Amino acid sequence: MNKVFYITFILPLILISCEYSPRAFFSADPGDPVVGEEVWFTSGSDNAVEHEWDFGDGFYSTERNPVHKFMSSGKFTVTLKVWSSSGLSDEASLGINVLIPTLLEIEVLEYYEEYPVKGASVILYPTLGDWENERNMTGEGITDSDGKVIFAGLGKKVHYVDVWEKNHDNYALKEEDIGFIRTPEIIPNRINRFIAWVDYVDHGKAGRRDASVVVRKLERKPSEKKQPEASDGTSGWEELYNRRVR
Repeated sequence: MNKVFYITFILPLILISCEYSPRAFFSADPGDPVVGEEVWFTSGSDNAVEHEWDFGDGFYSTERNPVHKFMSSGKFTVTLKVWSSSGLSDEASLGINVLIPTLLEIEVLEYYEEYPVKGASVILYPTLGDWENERNMTGEGITDSDGKVIFAGLGKKVHYVDVWEKNHDNYALKEEDIGFIRTPEIIPNRINRFIAWVDYVDHGKAGRRDASVVVRKLERKPSEKKQPEASDGTSGWEELYNRRVR
């Protein structure tokens, strides 16, 4: 009789313990975010009444389904700890690979003397037809003192580059070979680079795309000028991103 009493007393305790043991589980969307992009964390935990998130970058949250932005690139381990109403706990972790933004640095250089052109208007178009008809631009910026302008968030495609400055443009070069104005296909989450070669021209009082006179002109090919490749690393992306066209 004592054995029966002991079993009937312990069994409810085991069932209660199993019922209230929490199980931590969560998902992240997107799982490979870009720096500064919102990541939605969703808890699918069972029997959990309290949540504590450690995002691995020095930030925490006690919300059930928090939204978080990672402000630096790299790999982070996100850990969720949950508690049941009876005080039991469980943990789950997930690795998040935060990518750098897709960047395109365009450097405007004069073709012959290769000096940088400051204050040049740089417009990107998605197709050659758009370039020729001056429509559907995907970005516009002005070069800095080093002749450079930075674009961010471009799609995985080629772009056609229109450059105009009061004494420079790339229109004659475009007529010689489309390769002078066409970027390589943009590689996502990398630092892409393109040199936009231009001629020194006499615009007079003419506006953009009006007839211009090239001071010097010989038959030229894009292959004569080496283009930089997209960077394999991420070093320096923050400085470029801060200088991007906004």
